Amino acid sequence: MYRKLKLTVLVLFVSLFLFQQTALAQDGPSAQHTDAVWQVSYWNNKTLSGNPVVQTTETDINWDWGTGGPSGLPADGFSARWSKYIDVAAGTYRFTTTADDGIRVYVDNSLVINQWSDHPAQTFTADVALSAGHHQIMVEYYENGGFAVAKLTWGPKPNDIVNWKGEYFNNRTLTGSPTLVRDDANINFNWGNGVPANGMSNDNFSVRWTRTINFPAGSYRFTTTSDDGVRLWVNGHLLIDKWFDQAASTYSGVIYLSGNVAIQMEYYENGGLAVAQLGWSLDNGNPTPPPSGSVIIDNTSSGFIAGGTASSWRSSTAGYNGGMLWTYNNDYARNGYNWARWYPSLTAGRYELFVYIPAKNATATTARYWVSHRDGFTLKVVNQLAYSDQWVSLGTYWFRGTGSDYVSLSDVTGEAYLSRLVGFDAMKWEAR
Repeated sequence: MYRKLKLTVLVLFVSLFLFQQTALAQDGPSAQHTDAVWQVSYWNNKTLSGNPVVQTTETDINWDWGTGGPSGLPADGFSARWSKYIDVAAGTYRFTTTADDGIRVYVDNSLVINQWSDHPAQTFTADVALSAGHHQIMVEYYENGGFAVAKLTWGPKPNDIVNWKGEYFNNRTLTGSPTLVRDDANINFNWGNGVPANGMSNDNFSVRWTRTINFPAGSYRFTTTSDDGVRLWVNGHLLIDKWFDQAASTYSGVIYLSGNVAIQMEYYENGGLAVAQLGWSLDNGNPTPPPSGSVIIDNTSSGFIAGGTASSWRSSTAGYNGGMLWTYNNDYARNGYNWARWYPSLTAGRYELFVYIPAKNATATTARYWVSHRDGFTLKVVNQLAYSDQWVSLGTYWFRGTGSDYVSLSDVTGEAYLSRLVGFDAMKWEAR
C-alpha cells in the first residue's frame, strides 16, 4: 500500500511539472518574440491622456485617413499609440515613418524618431543597431487638423550607394518592392537577350537609377539610348520622355546646371533586345548666361497682383518673409475663381525660376504654374503638399526683360472641389 502511494505521488508530481512547462512555453516571455499584430489605443485628444476611447489590434501602421479619422474617433484632435514586439537577426535596421501631424517612434524605450509637431505629410527615418532577438516597438501619433496620415515600415538598412542607385523591378511599371537594389558604376548596359542580374527575367522588367552629381556652371547635353522606354529627370526637370516600345533609339536634351544636381533615369524592357545607356557633355552651342543675381517678387511686392472673389482670399503669417495668401481650390474654372500673377523687373537673359512653398496652407497636389518667357508659355505642375518652407525650381528659361515676363497661378487644380489649399507666396528669378 505504501509503495502504491509513493508511485501515485510521483506520477502526480511529474504530471504537474509537465503541465507547468507547457504553460510556460505558451505564456512565458518566448511568446512575445513576434507579435502578429499591433496593440493599439486611440484617444479623443491630442495628448494621449486619460482613458483611451478605442482599444483594438491592427496588422500594420499604414493609415491615410484623408480628412477623416479612425472609426469611433473625431476627424481632428485625436491621438494613438501602437505597440508590439519584433524578432530580428543582429544588424542595423532602418525605421521609416510618414506622418501628418506629429509622430514619435521608440525602440526598446529609446526615442529614435521625434517629430512631435504640426506638419503636412512628411517622411522621417532612423537607423538603429539591434541585437539578435526580440525588441519592443512603440509608435505615438497625434492629428491636429486637416489631413491625417500615420505610417511605419522597417527593414535592414540599405547598403550605402556611392555611384548610381539601381532599383530593379520584375515588372514594367516600377511598382512594388524592387527585386534588386545595387550600386551601378555607370548606366551603360546592353544586355541583348540576357538578364540584368540573377533572379531577374530577361523581358518585362524596369529599372530606376538615381544619383546626385556636382556640375561646374554651364550648359550640358544629356543623351540616352534605350530599347525600350526611357525617362530622364535632371534637376527636377523631365528632360527626356520616351516611354514607349522601340528599337534602340538615341535622344538628347540641353539644360543649364550649376552645383549639386539630382539625376533620375527610368527604363523599362518589354521584349527582345534590352539597352539602357546615359551620358552627358558640355554643350558649347548655347550663349553664356548673364552675371549672377536674383529678383524676388513676394505677395506683398508691387509686382504681385491678384484677382477673383475677394471674400475667398485668406492671409497667413506663414511663408516667405512672414506672409502669404491662400484659398481653397476649384475643380474647374468656375465663375469667380481666384488667380495671381508675379511680374519681375529683369534684365533680358537666362534665369532659373523658383517658387517658395510654405509649410502651411499649401496642400494642392496639382498647382498649375504658367511661365511666360521669351519662347512662349510653359506649364509646370507642382505638388505643394510635398514641400515645406522650400524654394522649388520651375525650370530655366530665357526672359525678355519686359512686362510680358510673368508667372501665373490660379486656384483651379482639378482636384475635388474645396478639398485642398492653394498657397500663393514668393517667386524668385536667379540669373544663369
